Amino acid sequence: MKIGVLSDTHVPVPHHHLPAKVFELFQDVDLILHAGDITELAVLDELRSLAPVEAVAGNMDGPAEQQRLPQKKVLQLGKYHVGLIHGKYKIDIQRDMIRKEFDKVDLIVYGHSHQPFFGKHGDMLFLNPGSPTDKVHAPYNSVAIVTLGDDIRAEIIQI
Repeated sequence: MKIGVLSDTHVPVPHHHLPAKVFELFQDVDLILHAGDITELAVLDELRSLAPVEAVAGNMDGPAEQQRLPQKKVLQLGKYHVGLIHGKYKIDIQRDMIRKEFDKVDLIVYGHSHQPFFGKHGDMLFLNPGSPTDKVHAPYNSVAIVTLGDDIRAEIIQI
């Protein structure tokens, strides 16, 4: 299974639309995960033109997004359990705090910091795709592609 992952799109600020590169990179994915700070629900509709979308609300999402989307969720994707959350903690303690939100998952996908990361932290595998639109706290804009097969692989792609 191939999954497109993004977070912190913050549409319409700083950009009015998602970058075209996101649609190019996600054109053949089976699923898209959005880890919050969508700020405009139309973004999810645009992404649904490519594949089914699972999303959670972030701290910058308004009342409409907060009512429609959960704060976190666990997805059964093949043989894997994936936790999806935005996060709201200070960057230096974020993964430690997010880890406490989930039991028995194989991967935690999160956002908030805009800092791309894929790897182990303690006993857990984490993925933060970064932001495709906002480089605050990050060296570049990015998204990620996750491949679930015999193992979990992820590539963070600079855009």
